[in-house]
Amino acid sequence: MTSPDSDGLLAEQLLRLTRRVHRIQKHHLEQRGLGVTPAQARLLRTLAHCDAPPRMADLAERLEVVPRAVTTLVDGLEASGKARRVPDPTNRRVIRIELTDDGHKALLELRGARRAAAEEILAPLTDEQRDVLGGLLDTLVDGAPERGRRC
Repeated sequence: MTSPDSDGLLAEQLLRLTRRVHRIQKHHLEQRGLGVTPAQARLLRTLAHCDAPPRMADLAERLEVVPRAVTTLVDGLEASGKARRVPDPTNRRVIRIELTDDGHKALLELRGARRAAAEEILAPLTDEQRDVLGGLLDTLVDGAPERGRRC
């Protein structure tokens, strides 16, 4: 059994790692000159995993943010030509968001940036340590209930 102090230390380590991952990914994104923020990159990845173009409300739920935040992200991606708003074919009041060809190209670059960031972060670990870490992370992620995972 762990003590409250050790749980607090683990929580702090996880927060510091999260900040480091964010900082390194942002650096790799900037190096590639995509003009995409980490939040926009997350939205692009989310769009890529949807079977059909989602509504703004669906994206907000999936990203666990307020709808206004999604509007701002979509505005930026639309201005750069990576996403576009399209009318719903069955309800003219509904607007859906889809990736453009430039958005798909940006996703390929983003995957490369994420891979480079992961290599940098994981460099100090042996293959065995990476396997153990992967198993531990799977346990932590799988232990959380799924919320807002539909598009």
